[in-house]
Amino acid sequence: MNAETFKKKFVTFDDTDKESLENVLSIIEDVKKNSDSALKKYTEQFDGQTVEDFRVPEEKLKRSFENLSDEEKNALILIKDRIADYQQSIKYKDYQDGEFSYVYHPLERIGIYIPGGTALYPSSVLMSAVPAAVAGVKDIVAVTPTFTDENITLAALYIAGVTEVYTAGGAQAVAALAYGTESIKKVDKITGPGNKYVALAKKQVFGDVGIDMIAGPSEILLYVDDTADYTAIAYDVFAQAEHDVNARTFLLAESSNVIEAVQSEIDRLIGEQQRTDVIRESLNNNHYQIIDSRENLLEIINYIAPEHVSIQHREEQVISKNIRYAGAVFIGKYSPEAIGDYVAGPSHVLPTNQTGRFSHGLNVNDFLTSHAVIQLKEGTYNSIADAAKTIAKKEGLYAHYESLNIRTER
Repeated sequence: MNAETFKKKFVTFDDTDKESLENVLSIIEDVKKNSDSALKKYTEQFDGQTVEDFRVPEEKLKRSFENLSDEEKNALILIKDRIADYQQSIKYKDYQDGEFSYVYHPLERIGIYIPGGTALYPSSVLMSAVPAAVAGVKDIVAVTPTFTDENITLAALYIAGVTEVYTAGGAQAVAALAYGTESIKKVDKITGPGNKYVALAKKQVFGDVGIDMIAGPSEILLYVDDTADYTAIAYDVFAQAEHDVNARTFLLAESSNVIEAVQSEIDRLIGEQQRTDVIRESLNNNHYQIIDSRENLLEIINYIAPEHVSIQHREEQVISKNIRYAGAVFIGKYSPEAIGDYVAGPSHVLPTNQTGRFSHGLNVNDFLTSHAVIQLKEGTYNSIADAAKTIAKKEGLYAHYESLNIRTER
């Protein structure tokens, strides 16, 4: 298949509906108007929980960590340290050059949405909170609809540098972060994944606060050849599919024999998987394509801008250097996407649904703000002011002209 044919068939994911959007807008307005009382109402309505105090005591977080096994503690600490080391290595640094400088400062207060309910996602805690901590954010606030007494998500919050944790979820928690309530102070930016209601809420509050991105269902593009381990590829497909029923995989190869071999392994192994029902439904979203040239492959990858790209091919190095748009690129057998979900180092909070063409994965620099500092010497000013005055007159901004001119007349 050539790239143009693929582009015509490709569609982005969109599960937005009018009713959901109206519900989210109503929740946001209610929280803005009624603060904690609205937050309590929706927590009881959607989560079946009555909450008097949304703040989770630090002692509870500490106890959650202390009650983990040594293996679990060590895993969390290793992941945290690898994320911190990577984020520190890519952190922007101040620039100074004579009469100009460019300086960075951490955001003061940010909010992180951590999915909860029946599932636990300590990895999402670390992937979102540790970059903020490395940036130097003063107040790192987490909201999560997690109501169990002690669990590994709370343990991850304890070691990640989070300063405040609140038991709240859904669009109402996003609204609380964006506008503040009696219990939760307003933040400057909201990050983290969530369901479609969380995504819709983030989209609606953007502009009043910053957000990281609007994340859709997870996706991966695998490009493989006959040097790949087909069993490992099958498990890569399962790992993607078990995220949720809307996750999708693009499996591309130069030969139908390769695709058939991978499919054979999928058929052989699928019955052994823990989340078989989710995987089977998700596999309906898969796209298997034979690619007739390297140029078409790269055009397709850069057009989709997949959340994850996995290259397991004899020419993987050459191919990877020509990928421009992707959330993250994984090269070779020993860099499966699953290692990136947990411990590789870069954050797994990545753009989906073609948004990688204009955005990037969450990182330390998303928690920095910056500005230029200009301090010209008299000689420099006099050498460039005439150009500024000429354009100011042309634009009809005469006070600008006088502001410039008065400094050269005296």
